[in-house]
Amino acid sequence: MSREPGFRPHRVVVLALDGLLPFELGIPHRIFGRPKDARGRHLYEVITCSVRPPGPVETDADFTLHVAHGPEALATADTVIIPASYELGPVFEEGVLTDELAAALAHIRPGTRLASICTGVYVLAAAGLLDGRPATTHWAEAEHLQRLFPKVQVDADVLFIDDGSILTSAGVAAGIDLCLHMVRRDHGTAVANEVARRTVVPPHRDGGQAQYIHRPVPDPQLSSTTAARAWALGRLHEPIQLRDMAEQEAMSVRTFTRRFREEVGVSPGQWLSQQRVERARHLLESTDLSVDQVARDAGFGTAQSMRQHLQAALGVTPTAYRRTFRAGGDGKCGTDGRSVAGRHGEVGVPR
Repeated sequence: MSREPGFRPHRVVVLALDGLLPFELGIPHRIFGRPKDARGRHLYEVITCSVRPPGPVETDADFTLHVAHGPEALATADTVIIPASYELGPVFEEGVLTDELAAALAHIRPGTRLASICTGVYVLAAAGLLDGRPATTHWAEAEHLQRLFPKVQVDADVLFIDDGSILTSAGVAAGIDLCLHMVRRDHGTAVANEVARRTVVPPHRDGGQAQYIHRPVPDPQLSSTTAARAWALGRLHEPIQLRDMAEQEAMSVRTFTRRFREEVGVSPGQWLSQQRVERARHLLESTDLSVDQVARDAGFGTAQSMRQHLQAALGVTPTAYRRTFRAGGDGKCGTDGRSVAGRHGEVGVPR
């Protein structure tokens, strides 16, 4: 990767643990390896490290991987990502770090952004970094995670959780959702969408992992809420009432609300707000429309209403968001060099 004076790509260090899933290990490299700025410079640099000196790392497949970096690489990271492992040992069974893993994590600098994919969350929890914070993991392990770490606020229904400087995701493919979200957080919707297109995945999946949890088969006569969602997406600029959406599926409001939450993972009102925020982000990034016009086209009605929704969802005003992401590929994550979304307290690993 070329180096230019005054430009430094955001370094993502992926921690490869024995028993890792090769698919999950490859997700950060695929997603963060794609984004470039207007001058063709990579916005991220991705490297992989082990808890030991460079050498082989066992996988859950019939092959091993040679990892070229030792734990010292964690000290150079702007973001550390911990994929899942099937051999977490005491971390998974007793909720405590091994001496080797604790020594590796001690290299992480305070303020580094931390993220986990699937059961990688157990490492963050065992390090004490998730006490009092929301987190998620694969739905099949959520109950166990909660029992082992009662201070963690486990949510089994979502694909990922962004708690500012610590992010966690559900199982396997949810790691793609998480990494795309971080690119979107750092560089805006347009950059993330381009990565998604090249990766041939949706830029944003509706709902959470509740839709993937095994449940009794529903009555085949019950309708989906897909048509109502498609109808609403074509009319985000208009006032949309819950009863209007229910009518698209010929359901009562009560039945529609229940079915919607079962399928999407959030209420119809929450989903509408999310879609309008995404529409507003797109318009703020890609057009010169006034803030008032963006608010109307996104369905918020007034600039004040949109400001409140963006402040709640992203932590910034519409003007600040546009200034950040229309600035155009300077490689920064926000106006102060950090992401514009979430909270950003300094988070390091207890030493």
